[in-house]
Amino acid sequence: MFDRTTTIANIMTSEVFFVHPDDTMQRIDEIFRMHNIHHVPVIDQIGHVVGIISKSDYLKVLHGFTMFKTAKSEEYNKAILRSLLASEVMTTQVASLNPDDTVDVAAGYFRENLFHAIPVVDRDKRLVGIVTTFDLLNFAFMEPALLQ
Repeated sequence: MFDRTTTIANIMTSEVFFVHPDDTMQRIDEIFRMHNIHHVPVIDQIGHVVGIISKSDYLKVLHGFTMFKTAKSEEYNKAILRSLLASEVMTTQVASLNPDDTVDVAAGYFRENLFHAIPVVDRDKRLVGIVTTFDLLNFAFMEPALLQ
């Protein structure tokens, strides 16, 4: 059995890929293609979370692309990614956790809402990590020997 009072700091991912509101969806495209992640926080110039873009949000943008694989259609699709800004696609109502919050608090957020990632912010509201439902599953089903 795992300790429900374990803090988020112990299970969160601290090396977070993030973007700024004026970054283009081309940057988001690069992040999702190069890394096995499903959420990218959007932060302002001082590190405050102002939004989040999920892989589902990204795929909704791609859904409008032409499915033809001609050079012209590929260039058209790339032009759309270069013209759309993160601020135009991001979800702006974002919950956040503190590194000192417990995994029990995080589990409650996930149970009550339809999202699968929560940015973790410090006392100054600056991004310091991200916790996902996958992180909670990994923690919950960790081998007992690894918990010590």
